[in-house]
Amino acid sequence: MWSLKAWRRNRILERNPIDPAHWAEVCRRLPILDGLDEHEQQRLRERAVLFLHDKHLTALPGVELGPVERLLLAVQAQLPLLHLGELDWYRGFHEIVLYPDDFVSPQRHRDAAGVEHEWDDPRSGEAWHQGPVILAWPGVEASGSWEGYNLVIHELAHKLDMLEGGANGLPPLHRDMRVQDWANAMQSAYDALNAQLDAAPDAETAIDPYAAEDPAEFFAVTSEYFFSAPDLLAEAFPEVYRQLALFYRQDPLARLQRLQAEHQDYQMVENATNG
Repeated sequence: MWSLKAWRRNRILERNPIDPAHWAEVCRRLPILDGLDEHEQQRLRERAVLFLHDKHLTALPGVELGPVERLLLAVQAQLPLLHLGELDWYRGFHEIVLYPDDFVSPQRHRDAAGVEHEWDDPRSGEAWHQGPVILAWPGVEASGSWEGYNLVIHELAHKLDMLEGGANGLPPLHRDMRVQDWANAMQSAYDALNAQLDAAPDAETAIDPYAAEDPAEFFAVTSEYFFSAPDLLAEAFPEVYRQLALFYRQDPLARLQRLQAEHQDYQMVENATNG
């Protein structure tokens, strides 16, 4: 059946082909893509093109955006959506603002006594409800490895969280998921992390202690770790990993383990050859 949406999609892809050299450079700079099969890579390429067509990237002075840089950002934005179908998961915003460095965000909070507090908070990223995503470009460039840090995924996880209102750590779940299962897994891990920090504020936690800030940050940080350090997340909070795997419909831990096994096999062959 003829579909206007499919026709428009194909037309955008035809008019915006990705240079193979640019794609190779992006893959080199993003180890978290290692292990994706050919079909997944093709889907990721297409979705990155559609993302760049749909969202406006505003680069402030000091940020130089060439085709590789634009693709680097778009691919990381689309990796979490790779197996979620083509629903408009990033609806509600049309712009990503890129700063040349960390920026100051004015904050305001009214405490339980009714006293209002205002302060400036230095940040590398911010996502506004029904507004733009703001990213510090050095944080974007530092993302993409298996090291537990990904600014792009973190901030766009907030956008997923905001799909049904304010950020509260509960994105719209799939029909085959139970809200109670999600809540139990997330709350239990969140409480455990907070208890650890209450007992020892300077403790070396398994994941970034910023996750203990509130349930929204817990979801964003664990999403970040799900794709960039799945082994650490699965070991520390296996039920959280399981819920995120159901939500994102991916298993980055399996990919990482395959890559590690392949590396070990390669090292054994190298050692035998050189021995």
